[in-house]
Amino acid sequence: MARFSTAETWRTQSTGTRVLRLMLGATWLYGGLQKASDSQFFNKASTGYIGAQITGFAKNSPLSFILKHMISHAALAGWMILLGEIAIGLAVLSGVALQAAIIAGAGVSTILWLSVTWHVHPYFLGSDTAYLVMWIALFFLVRKEAGTKARKSPIPNLADRREVVRIIGVGTTAVIAALAAGQFKKSIPVPTAGNKIVDLAKFPVGSTMQFTAPDGNPAFLFRTKVGVFAYSAICTHQGCTLGYNPTANSLDCPCHGSTFDVANGGAVLGGPAPAPLPTYKVAISGNSIVTV
Repeated sequence: MARFSTAETWRTQSTGTRVLRLMLGATWLYGGLQKASDSQFFNKASTGYIGAQITGFAKNSPLSFILKHMISHAALAGWMILLGEIAIGLAVLSGVALQAAIIAGAGVSTILWLSVTWHVHPYFLGSDTAYLVMWIALFFLVRKEAGTKARKSPIPNLADRREVVRIIGVGTTAVIAALAAGQFKKSIPVPTAGNKIVDLAKFPVGSTMQFTAPDGNPAFLFRTKVGVFAYSAICTHQGCTLGYNPTANSLDCPCHGSTFDVANGGAVLGGPAPAPLPTYKVAISGNSIVTV
C-alpha cells in the first residue's frame, strides 16, 4: 500500500479543487479556533454565549425540536461544534479521510443554514448556502479526480490501521489546537462607573451618538425627553457593528439584516438575531452624561 502523503493529495488535484479545498479547510479550521479563543463563547453572562445563541436560533428554526434539547447542554454542544470544525478543517487540508470530511463539512453548513441563517433575506446575504454548494462541488471534484477505487465509498477504511491512526491523529491535533487557542482568550473588561461620555450641553434631547463603552465595545447613546440610555452596537447574531437608522429609529445590521427597536429596549424587529441588544447603564451627572 502506498505511503500516505499530504503533498501527493494536493499535487494530483486540479487548480479548482485545490482552491476550494484550501478555502473550505482553512475557513473551518479558523472558525473552530476563533470559537476556542473567544472569551464570550462559554461565558454564560455574555451575549455571545453558545447557549444564548442556540436559544435564539431555536425560536424560528426548522430544527427547533433539536436545538431546544441542546440548550441545557450548551457547553457540551459548544465543544462539539468547535472541535468538529477544527477536525474537519485539518482533515480537508491534510487529506485524511478527505471525502468523509467533505461530507461532514457539508452537513455542518446545512445545519447552520437551517438554524443560523434560515431567516436571512435575500438568501445571498447568508453565507451558509454558499458554503454548502462549495462543499458539494468539492466532493464531486475529489471523487472524479481520485479514480474508480475511491468512488466506491467515501467512508474511510477502518480495517486499515494506518488510516485509523491518521484519523486519531487529526482528532488529537484538533483537541490540542483548541486548548492552545483557549490560551489566547482576552479577559472581559469590567465597566467602570463614572466615565464621562459627553457634555450635556453638547447632547440635547433627540440626539444620538456612537461612543466606546467601558468594556471597549462600540455603543450608541440616546437622549429623549425621559432621559438617556445606551445600547451595544454589536449585533447579537454574528457580531457585526450596527448602524443607526434615524428614519425607522432602529439599529440595523449591515451583514445579515437584523434590526433592533431603539424605543423598545433594543428588541429584535427582524432578521436572524437571537436576542435583544445589551444595554449600558448611563445617567446625567451634573453637566455630563456618564456611565453608571
